[in-house]
Amino acid sequence: MLNKAKKIQSEMVVWRRDIHMHPELGFEEKRTSALIAETMEGLGYRVRTGVGKTGVVAEIGSGKPVVAIRADMDALPIQEANQVPYKSKNDGVMHACGHDAHVAIAMGTAKLLAAENFPGTVRFLFQPAEETDDEEGLSGAPRMIEDGAIADVDNVLALHVDSAVSTGEIEIATEYASAGVDTFYAKIIGKGGHGSTPHKVVDPIFISGHVILALHGIVSRKLRPYDPAVIGIGSIQGGQTCSVIPEEVNLIGTIRFLIPEVQEKIHAEIKNALEVARSLGGDYELKIQVGYPPMHNHPEIVDLIKSVVCELLGEDKIISPEPRMGAEDFGYFLEKAKGAMFRLGCKIEGDERRHHDPRFDVDEDCFPIGAAIISETALRILAQGDK
Repeated sequence: MLNKAKKIQSEMVVWRRDIHMHPELGFEEKRTSALIAETMEGLGYRVRTGVGKTGVVAEIGSGKPVVAIRADMDALPIQEANQVPYKSKNDGVMHACGHDAHVAIAMGTAKLLAAENFPGTVRFLFQPAEETDDEEGLSGAPRMIEDGAIADVDNVLALHVDSAVSTGEIEIATEYASAGVDTFYAKIIGKGGHGSTPHKVVDPIFISGHVILALHGIVSRKLRPYDPAVIGIGSIQGGQTCSVIPEEVNLIGTIRFLIPEVQEKIHAEIKNALEVARSLGGDYELKIQVGYPPMHNHPEIVDLIKSVVCELLGEDKIISPEPRMGAEDFGYFLEKAKGAMFRLGCKIEGDERRHHDPRFDVDEDCFPIGAAIISETALRILAQGDK
């Protein structure tokens, strides 16, 4: 399969560079979706568009089992700094996380599988908006699930390029591959006034200092030491001038966790931390927006992917990753079907291009490796039959 994938690398490169030159933000991927739909129909797939707003579902084969392969396709609001022939033509928008590569590899995988005979069904999920939410706070994965994209699916596979891992190497985690993530919005309410008379006001900045200390103490003092979690404040806004004590201070922060019980505990302890505001004479408002669930790789699928990598690349090419507290909305799909995501090395040696950076880029030699692993893993799942 790796030899077959190498023969179509040039096609995957063309697809990727086309998408890279025309990046689109989440739920705006109309041109990208049209390109995918046309390509997949040309390969003989049954195609449905407008899934999860701008997503594409493409299917081939019939019956059980049903194996899904997911590729996210949205870009980021970043101005590209690379000077390459395929540089983004859309000002302020760039594929800075590799989703263009994911789509190209998935279409390459589709071409490989279209030439194979197998029992069951392969379904491709070209997903919008992994990087962003809509007006109701939902990203592309739950929107596609709402539209039936994962219905009847037995197993689901995905990859993510990783610019910190050398091309030819694979990272895969057993069980938790990324964290769940929520966002909290807190308003510390005081009583404003002149800076020269602090005794006549209720200073929300002073109160916020105590609240922030209480928030930062949750992980170290309220959770068990062996439960991974993060509580971080990314935005503090209050006041506009040196001599006026404001009426309120707004905090925005992130919550990261692996275990649902820890998520519940953190939510409760954030509320307790904000009660400090009332004890100091102020008040507060709190909103917690529940986000992506943890991404839990199924051990059985992880073992199967590892066996494929061993045969295609060698056992020494498998890397056990350090625990990650980043988040990925592929976790929604893994709540519905057994599956796994692995990280595909794409490092440009000597010049690491970090994700979400204006200079991000990938080594395109990783494309056939990713397509071969996904294709062979899918075929082996299908060969096992409906379990």
